[in-house]
Amino acid sequence: MAFDEVLAARVQERLEPEGVTAKKMFGGITFLLQGNALANVYEEGLMVRVGPDGMDEALARPGTRQLIFRGKPQNGWVLPAEETLDDDILDDWLTWALDVTAELPPK
Repeated sequence: MAFDEVLAARVQERLEPEGVTAKKMFGGITFLLQGNALANVYEEGLMVRVGPDGMDEALARPGTRQLIFRGKPQNGWVLPAEETLDDDILDDWLTWALDVTAELPPK
């Protein structure tokens, strides 16, 4: 698995206190809240769940693009540009992902 281990550690440090677990999957590290994925660090960077209703707002942010998985656009998931992920912006993306994922039923 080729992924940014420093970014993965930054994400894990922020999410562990929230009861989020980490699991190696999808070619990287996936972060799960009650069994639902909320973020993943993999070879293309960080993908975060913003929910279908959050797509327009998320894509309006600089450097953000929609996640394409196996050739298909994934509604509700985005890839923020890694160069934009200072501590405050990373915290903002992860808080957004936590809020959206917390609304999903546990798996």
